[in-house]
Amino acid sequence: MAVTRAQQPVVTTSSSALPVRSRLAHPALLLTGILLVALNMRACLAAISPMVGEIQHTFGLSATASGLITTVPVLFQGVGAPLTPRLTRRFGTERVVLGAVLVLGAGVLLRVLPSVAALYAGCVVIGVAIAVLNVSMPGLVKREFPGKAAAMTGVYSTTMLVGATLAAGLSVPLEHALGGGWQASLGAWSLLALVAAVAWLPQVLRTRAGRSAPATSASSSSSASGPAPAAAGRPIEGIWRSPLAWQISLFMGISSLLVYTLVAWMPTILADHGMARGEAGLVFAFSNLVQVAGAFLVPLMAGRMTSQRALALVMAVLNGVGIAVLLIAPVPGAWVAATILGVAQGGSLGLGLAFIVLRTDSAAGAAQLGGMSQAVGYLVAAAGPVGAGALRQATGGWTVPLTLMLVLVTVVAVAGWGAGRNRTL
Repeated sequence: MAVTRAQQPVVTTSSSALPVRSRLAHPALLLTGILLVALNMRACLAAISPMVGEIQHTFGLSATASGLITTVPVLFQGVGAPLTPRLTRRFGTERVVLGAVLVLGAGVLLRVLPSVAALYAGCVVIGVAIAVLNVSMPGLVKREFPGKAAAMTGVYSTTMLVGATLAAGLSVPLEHALGGGWQASLGAWSLLALVAAVAWLPQVLRTRAGRSAPATSASSSSSASGPAPAAAGRPIEGIWRSPLAWQISLFMGISSLLVYTLVAWMPTILADHGMARGEAGLVFAFSNLVQVAGAFLVPLMAGRMTSQRALALVMAVLNGVGIAVLLIAPVPGAWVAATILGVAQGGSLGLGLAFIVLRTDSAAGAAQLGGMSQAVGYLVAAAGPVGAGALRQATGGWTVPLTLMLVLVTVVAVAGWGAGRNRTL
């Protein structure tokens, strides 16, 4: 009888809190929120690339100042990344993601105000907001999908690239459809951030429902609605002294440098070797499209492997082959290079994100490793477009920049070999 009386309050007190939390924790709501947030994480960066020439003309910017429009967000992704684990520990991942999406939308609007200062301030805000999302999402996926973390990483990294592809392709048509110039076209992407925020709101309400429920009901509701968001695990001690963490960071950093360098200069490389600019743009767009396949398939493969060393080496080799084709036969081999680089770049992005969830055993650890790897990664990546442009100007061609990129591919291979070990921080 004593056991029966002890059990009765659990059933009674959980009856009111459980239905609300269960409805808000529905997998379809969570997946919808994750995908809509992921769509925003690259769209506002890709949308501005086709508009840089018009922005330069509007404000009378120099070529260097125009290049900063795309470089500043990447740089501040590196600056903002280390701050995110503290924010998630203090406010919870769900609230931080919601706040970052809203700040991202505000940055998009700030960027289109009629002022050069507002333009660059918006770029800073966008970079910091994306940094917070970049670091928060792996930990969130690790916590909510512990048995399918690598597969879900592939899903949301693919969605990020889909968002970038759509934004790059729709920027000019939106400009014509809205009739408000580049400002209307770029500003329209703030609506996507608003939609994502609304879709993410149930996850914030879920955490509030979980905190407001009595302690006795938490254990009984865990089987119905999954682990409580607060159960994120402990952070990693001494992560900045870990060789494995540095290998993951260097893999992401150098891979991102290669990606952003070719994002900035691949059409120009092809045009400088005699290809029509229209065709060069199509080659570049095709390469971005192929990235989607790499970003989806490679994390799925990584999740089924005990060690990802071979996969990391394959990504490095493909990067090297694609860059070598651009160096040796840029115009005849353009479409081949675009295909190989698309698989390599999308796959490297997905594999780098998969490393974050596979090399940690808790959501807190994933967020902390994400903060370190993406801080290092984006600070390194920001130097790529500027450095390649400077080398091209100094040497009068693309041989030296592309050769240096081939050297960096070996660094990616070495770092990936270490990062792919079957070890956990």
